[in-house]
Amino acid sequence: MEEIHSYIDKVFVEQDEVLEGVLAAINEKGMRPISVSPASGKLLTMLVAMAEAERVLEIGALGGYSGICLARGFGARGHLTSLELEQDYAELANAHLAKAGFGSQVDYLTGPALDSLAKLKGQGRTFDFFFIDADKVNYENYLAACLELAEDRALIVADNVLAGGSVAAVGKERQHTEAMKKFNETAARHPQLESILLPVGDGLLVARVKK
Repeated sequence: MEEIHSYIDKVFVEQDEVLEGVLAAINEKGMRPISVSPASGKLLTMLVAMAEAERVLEIGALGGYSGICLARGFGARGHLTSLELEQDYAELANAHLAKAGFGSQVDYLTGPALDSLAKLKGQGRTFDFFFIDADKVNYENYLAACLELAEDRALIVADNVLAGGSVAAVGKERQHTEAMKKFNETAARHPQLESILLPVGDGLLVARVKK
């Protein structure tokens, strides 16, 4: 799979100084190098654009890599709301979004994501695209919360659903293997979702909401 991923990145993903700058800043600050893969980032941009999404919600900002990819999908017409546990991470992501030209099109809510999701629900906010890339044990909770905020035919995308390939490997459990297996099965069988898993990066689950 590593060879396949390297091939995909080499053939389909062009060098991107803005995104490489984000990765360099994350490394300099000693943050975990857990941004989405280059191919996953490109796919996020394409999915937002194809869905013509204008109200995007991201759970997990880190340094802003995925946020830039999402914002590039909606261009000048959309807005990104990003949930991030750590204030300093949100500030770094915000700086990178501003440098990429989307500073006026993004807002951040810091603190536990489930609290922020409840706040958004109380405000009557709705979204037409969701990206989940945060603590894996809460993926099912995030999915349930997103469904309460989702417009009909909204897309919900979640990263790391292959858990390093361990979801399909017998006897090769990793830290989040069981959580991802359970999440994948929930999304696959959910009556309000039409879902598929794409083996790009560490796996992207893409689901369409059916109200």
